[in-house]
Amino acid sequence: MKNRQKKNIPFSQGQSIIELLIAIAISSILLPGLIQGLTSSREGKAQQKQRNEAYQLLIEAEEAVKQVRERNWNEISVNGTFHPLISGTYYILQPGSESLSGFTRQISIEDAYRDANGVLSGTGEADPSTRKITTTVSWSQPNPSDVESIIYLTRYINNSAYTETTIDDFDRGTQNGVAVIDDFGGEVVLGTGGTGSWWCNPNLSISAVDLPRQGVANAVSAIEGQVVAGTGENASGVSFANTLISNPPAPTPPGGTIEGTFDGYKTNGVFGEDDFAYLATDTNAKEIVIIDLTQVDINGKFTEAGYFNAPGNADAQSVFVSGNIGFALIFNILYTFDLSEKAGARPLLSQITLAGTGNRIFVRGNYAYIAVESLSKQLQIIEVSPDGTVLTETGFAQLDASYGRDVFVNQAGNRIYMATAVSSTQREMFTIDTTIKNGQRPVVATYETNGMNPKGITVVTGNKAIIVGTGGEEYQVINIIRERIDPPMPKCGGLNIDTGINGLSSVLEADGDVYSYIITGDANAELKIIAGGPGGQYTTTGIYESAPFDAGTAAAFNRLEFTTDIPINTTLNLQVAVTEAVNDNCNDALYTYVGPDGLLTGFFTQAGSIPINGVGTYKNPGRCFRYKANFNSDDIFYSPVLYDVTVNYSP
Repeated sequence: MKNRQKKNIPFSQGQSIIELLIAIAISSILLPGLIQGLTSSREGKAQQKQRNEAYQLLIEAEEAVKQVRERNWNEISVNGTFHPLISGTYYILQPGSESLSGFTRQISIEDAYRDANGVLSGTGEADPSTRKITTTVSWSQPNPSDVESIIYLTRYINNSAYTETTIDDFDRGTQNGVAVIDDFGGEVVLGTGGTGSWWCNPNLSISAVDLPRQGVANAVSAIEGQVVAGTGENASGVSFANTLISNPPAPTPPGGTIEGTFDGYKTNGVFGEDDFAYLATDTNAKEIVIIDLTQVDINGKFTEAGYFNAPGNADAQSVFVSGNIGFALIFNILYTFDLSEKAGARPLLSQITLAGTGNRIFVRGNYAYIAVESLSKQLQIIEVSPDGTVLTETGFAQLDASYGRDVFVNQAGNRIYMATAVSSTQREMFTIDTTIKNGQRPVVATYETNGMNPKGITVVTGNKAIIVGTGGEEYQVINIIRERIDPPMPKCGGLNIDTGINGLSSVLEADGDVYSYIITGDANAELKIIAGGPGGQYTTTGIYESAPFDAGTAAAFNRLEFTTDIPINTTLNLQVAVTEAVNDNCNDALYTYVGPDGLLTGFFTQAGSIPINGVGTYKNPGRCFRYKANFNSDDIFYSPVLYDVTVNYSP
């Protein structure tokens, strides 16, 4: 037994050694991790403490910048790196970064940019009234790290705004080729002629003219100084009268005097030039009669010079002359005829069949626009060769309306204004886009005459159209500057003429006066004259300069906002001027106008930031502010409109 026990001792000792070695090995693996974890935990607490202190320093810096902003915007208007410093009872910003007990703190001030929609962006236009503020606090122990924040600051929250929008506001400014009107409470437009009234407030204060006639006067055409009227609803009496229109100095109104008449035809349409008039008649051998207005006998009768005899036996409804080409609508055919000479029978050039009876024709450039008695093509567009021998239909308009009655074309030929017969379920006036002349042309605006049956339409200066007829309110003025379908365009004025209106024409005179001439059913005063326009010489360019605005002290002018309407073929832009007072007032100050880029050649076409730097006497911040609006139109019928201007500024 003793011998067995001695043999077992070496085995027990070997096992203990193995266990010890295993324990040592495991410890060598685990112990460094445990030690490192204990060390990291200890260092992590220190790092978190540093981070917490860094956040406190960052918040303090942000509040310091905000206080500086509220006290004086100019102190944060310069880009650079700064740090906050208490000076007395408030913070100031000192250049450079600072070291604070192991921390480095800095405030970076940079430009802030906005995109075309005014939204803050990484690129775009620098906004002088907004600054990008980046605050950074960094440290190196126990581990290098930092915290950062980015905020955007605008000028002090108590910004002020100055707005001009009323007649009184705009009347204080300087008007050069523009006029202040009251369509919507106060607007500035190009000078559109007139004698002090405007289209939206029509009246019959000008003396009417009693035309000699056998039947009802039913057609009119006007040029400056002359109105020709078709007065024969039958062929047994006076068919035509030429009225001379006087042009006395304002405020004396014009008057009309009958120069002469012409007999023997039933007249359905008329067109006038300086020396000749053209009648559309129901005489089948002479559907178009040419009258020489330079030849009048002692009895006041004009001489017939020539005529056009179309094939067939239908009546002429409308006549138009462009250069040496005459245009006649006879039943459902458009004819062109030669007018290189006016005497005798005028030869046929070409013809084209229409979708229905042609009621009215208007020629602009190489195109004839026809109001047609059709429900599938109320408007037809016919291209005319330079010599008038080739006629080609290129476009049309199928309207949700009754038959076409009359048509007017703007100077550029890209807008058609059409009157259609009255309907209880459809509208009676349409604006049609004819920028392209081919195919179906789209409607861009409509108007409801409310029971009036249209017979004529014209467009006049100042973004207005006039539509006339019988029933309802017979003379209606429409504001056409805002093209819209639903709701339809608004009426801005009108007249009740219970005898009805059978024809309409308008004239812009060389001296800037504008008038519409209407032929009515009034047996004793058929030709009536209505003055239009807001007054002032008609112009195609104009400048409006606001009266000086005095902020009372030097102020930073931040942003310009304005409301406009800019119809086709027109432009409108603005410039601003900021400067110091002279002799302690802004009236004596010298103003240099610049655009958003600070240059004389720059212009505001939309709301934007007012520049800090400029040229000449421009200085922002400054005490005095003005703006200048530049108006331009390539079409006598349209003007851009300025409704209001607002400037935001910071005292």
